[in-house]
Amino acid sequence: MILRNATLPDGARHDVEIRDGRIAAFLPASHREPGVAVLPALVDGHIHLDKTLLGLPWVPNMAAGNRVADRIEAERKVRAARTVPESRTGANLVRQVVASGTLHMRSHVDIDNQLGLRNLHEILEVREQFRDLVTIQIVAFPQSGILRAPGTADLLDAAIAEGADLVGGLDPVGIDGDLDGHLDAIFAIAERRGVGIDIHLHDGGEGGIAQLTAIAERAASAGLQGKVAVSHAFALGSVPTDAAARTADRLARAGVAIMSHGPGGAAIPPLKLLREHGVEVFGGSDNIRDAWSPFGNGDMLERAMLIGYRANFRHDDELAFALDMVTGAAARVLGVTPYGIAIDAPADLVVVEADSLAEAVATRPRRKLVIKAGRVVARDGVLIS
Repeated sequence: MILRNATLPDGARHDVEIRDGRIAAFLPASHREPGVAVLPALVDGHIHLDKTLLGLPWVPNMAAGNRVADRIEAERKVRAARTVPESRTGANLVRQVVASGTLHMRSHVDIDNQLGLRNLHEILEVREQFRDLVTIQIVAFPQSGILRAPGTADLLDAAIAEGADLVGGLDPVGIDGDLDGHLDAIFAIAERRGVGIDIHLHDGGEGGIAQLTAIAERAASAGLQGKVAVSHAFALGSVPTDAAARTADRLARAGVAIMSHGPGGAAIPPLKLLREHGVEVFGGSDNIRDAWSPFGNGDMLERAMLIGYRANFRHDDELAFALDMVTGAAARVLGVTPYGIAIDAPADLVVVEADSLAEAVATRPRRKLVIKAGRVVARDGVLIS
C-alpha cells in the first residue's frame, strides 16, 4: 500500500509506503497539490466500555443532583434494571471508536459489592473479541467507593488476578471520607500485584490538591513513578496558579500523569502549565451515552477539539498539543510501544482530508481510512466487517 502525497505530523509531505504491516519508507511526494494528512492511531486514555448504553433505547439521566454521589446512586438503579449484557453494548462502542481511528484504549470497569466481577468478565469478553483490532487496557474501578462498600478491596484484588491491568480509585475523601484508608487499599494491591494505578479525582479546591499531593508522595515512595495517573483532577483548575504550579512540580517528580477529557461543567486543569512543569498530560472520552452523561461518541479527534476549545487553544501549536494528548502522550501513559509514524513502526494510521494537524483537530473530518497493521479496517467512518 502507498499513501500518496501525505502530510505527516512534522509537516513534511511524502508518499508513505506500507509493507508487511509496517511503515517501509517515506518516498518523495508524487504530486504537488494537497493530499491527505496521516495521523498515528488515536488513543483513548479514559473510557467506560461497561457503562455505555449505546445501541439501546434512550435512557434519560435520572440523577437527583450534580454530585458524584448522586450519579453513583442513579447508575446503580440503571444497571440493576439492565437486561442487555455489557459485552453487547461495549462491543457496539468498540466498533464505533475503531471506525473513528482509536486503536488503543484504557477502559475503567466497575467493580463493587453490587456487581462483583460481572462487568470485568463482560469487558474481558469484549477485549478478546476485538483483540486483532484494538488494544484494551482494563482498570478495576471502585465506582461505589472502597471503604463505604465493604468487600470491594478484595474484589479489586481478585479483578487484577483475573485479567484487569490496573487498580483504580475514586475520590478518597469525597466518596470514602478517608484519604489514607482509601490510598492504603489501592497502593497495597498495586505493589502486591505489580500493576499501575488510575484514580478518579473529582474533589476540587485545596482539599483536592491535598489528595493529589498525597498520591504523588505515595507514588514516589512506592517506586511507582510513571505507573500512576489521576483522571479529571479538577482541583488543579480551581486553585490559584501558584498553587497549581507547586502541585505540578510534585506530580512531575513522582511521575504522576493527569487525564483530562475537556469537562463541560467543571474546572479544567491548566494543561499548558502542567506540561511546562513536566507532567504528562493525556486525554480520554470518559462517559459515552450512559447513566452519567447523554453525550459523547468516542471520537478522539473530536475530543481533541473539545479539549482545545475548553482550554482556549487557538494557535496551531496548541492544537498540536491537544492532538498529542490523544495520540503520543496517551500512548506513553498506556505504555503502547512501538508507537508513532516512523520507519519500521507498525502501520497503525488514520488518514483524513486535511492539510495539517491543526486543521484536522479544528474540523474533525470523517476518517478517510483507518489502518491497523497495514490493513484497512475502516473507510469513510464505517468499520469494515
